[in-house]
Order: sequence, then structure tokens, then C-alpha cells
Amino acid sequence: MQLSENRFFTVDIHTHIIPSDLPQWKKKFGYGEFITLEHHKPCCANMMMDGEFFREIESNCWDPEARLKDCGHHHVDVQVISTIPVMFSYWAEPKHTLEISKYLNDHIAEVCNLFPKRFVGLGTLPMQHTEMAIKELRRCKEIGLKGIQIGSHINDWNLNEPALFPIFEAMQELDMALFVHPWWWSAKTKMPKYWLPWLVGMPAETSLAICSMIFGGIFERLPKLRVAFAHGGGAFPATIGRIEHGWQARPDLVAVDNIHNPKKYLGQFWLDSLVHDPKMLEIVVDLVGANRVTLGTDYPFPLGEDNPGELIKTSKFDHRTKEILLGDSALEWLNMDKKFFI
Repeated sequence: MQLSENRFFTVDIHTHIIPSDLPQWKKKFGYGEFITLEHHKPCCANMMMDGEFFREIESNCWDPEARLKDCGHHHVDVQVISTIPVMFSYWAEPKHTLEISKYLNDHIAEVCNLFPKRFVGLGTLPMQHTEMAIKELRRCKEIGLKGIQIGSHINDWNLNEPALFPIFEAMQELDMALFVHPWWWSAKTKMPKYWLPWLVGMPAETSLAICSMIFGGIFERLPKLRVAFAHGGGAFPATIGRIEHGWQARPDLVAVDNIHNPKKYLGQFWLDSLVHDPKMLEIVVDLVGANRVTLGTDYPFPLGEDNPGELIKTSKFDHRTKEILLGDSALEWLNMDKKFFI
């Protein structure tokens, strides 16, 4: 891969992929809102949830060749690929979630093996069952995946749930990156109109995940765990002052599991750049540091960045800072060397 002098080495850590064909899991397991695909016209498929329309996707959601064509057009050198969050299936019986996870993880590993210098894979786990999750985590490592994507909550558990800590501990031990993606289930009944689960619920979910990990002592106890959060940290950057003030004003409520100021952990975790606003990008970079902000686009979905990397490339940051945001920060999060790709 040869880069021109005016080109940045670009790694997009936030992209989603799905196999072109999915088993009929509801028929097999006898229950559940499992996703199926209906290929109703060339290069398009409807994602169906329990027989009802959920979303239409195009071939770039499953075809690596189509993705690479888009990457060439947008000058993206490497995509970090992970499943679509609706596939997490944490609500299912753990053994069934494990089966689904294996199917999705094997597909991601296959795509990465076909194009090892263009795709890096993140797996998914049955997070509702500690032992099964750790076992599949170890298998993800064996098949070449570099990390794991999880939801911002696991059913009724926030990320400070004690049953999740051994999984995070194993991720640190195995040198696996962690990507936390918000989930919309908790908001869909409260605010069903105006796409609010995505516009309001998801930013709140991401802040919930960050705060749960901070106040739950996850970052304090696992300082080498490399965690990235989607959508620029959601509501967290804009409310960190309020969060810190709450810690100061009511430590009896806030500092029960971790005594430290939440601002201590700024710079210990990564945020992606998907904020859609140049001023907000500056705020996020100022908050956690350029080396903790990395390109993320939510490709290939409509709430993503239409032209990957444009917000960073057209920003007021200097050339070196743009290099960090577009590539170096992601490589540090993945613990990978640029030489592997060039």
C-alpha cells in the first residue's frame, strides 16, 4: 500500500458487517426476535426482526469487495469490522447467543483472512454468561480477531456488573481491544417517535456505559484494558462537568465503588470521531487528547459520516494531529503496527 505525500493512512474503527445469509434461528430455537435477511432485489436485503421489517441494507453490508470499492473511493486504508448491534442477542438463552456469536465471528474472521491488510475484526460474545463469554473470547483470539464489540448494557446489567468484570479482565490478559457500542432497546418504548432512540437514547447510553465503567472501578482495576466508545462518547463529553460535580457533591451516592475523580480517567479510554460537528470534534480532542480520538464512521449506515474522515481532514488541526486522529490512535488502540498494513 503506497501513500502519496498528501494522503493520510486511515483506519476506520467503527464499521458494521453481517453475513449475506443467516440461519433461521427462530425456527431452530423455537422463540425470539432473531434477525433474518430477505434478499428482495439485486444488491439489497431487508433485515427482518421476528418477521417484521427492521432495516434495508445494501451489499456493502455483507460483500467485502463492495466495501473495498467504497474504501478506495473514500481513501480508507483499513476498516475495523464488527457485527450490527441488533445481532448481539444478549436476551436469548446463553447457549443460543453463543451459537450465533460463533457464526458471526467465523464470518468476520473469514473476511479478515481474505483481505488481511484491509480488514481487522472484532468479535461478539454471549456477555450474559461469564464462562461462555470468556471461552468464546479465547477462541476469537485464536482465529485472529483483534478485539470485541459489546453493547452499552447487557440486558438489565450496566457495565459495572460484577459478572462482567472477569470478561474485561480476560480481555486485558489476552490483549484484546474493546469497542462499546450504544444500544437502543431501553429507549424504544419511552421515545418511539422521531427516531429518538437513535438521536437521544444512544448518546445517553454511551455516557451510561462510560460512567458505569468509571464509577464501577473498571478503569482503575484494569489500567491496561484498551476501551473505545462509539459516537464521540455520546453525551459524556458535554456532561463531564456535571458528572464531576456529582462526584464532589454526593460522594455517598457516586463514589461508593471508586473514590477517584472521574476526570482522572480522561485519556485512559478512546472515543471515535463520529460527532458530525467540527466544534464538537475540537471539544472531544481537547477533553481526552488527540491520541485518544480515532476515526469512526458507522459505515455503511445513514447516521454515519457520509465521506469517511472528512470532518477530521477539513478541521483546523495541524497535519500531525490529523495523522494521529485518522490512523495512529486506532493502531495504538488495536496494538498493531502500521508496517503490517503498508
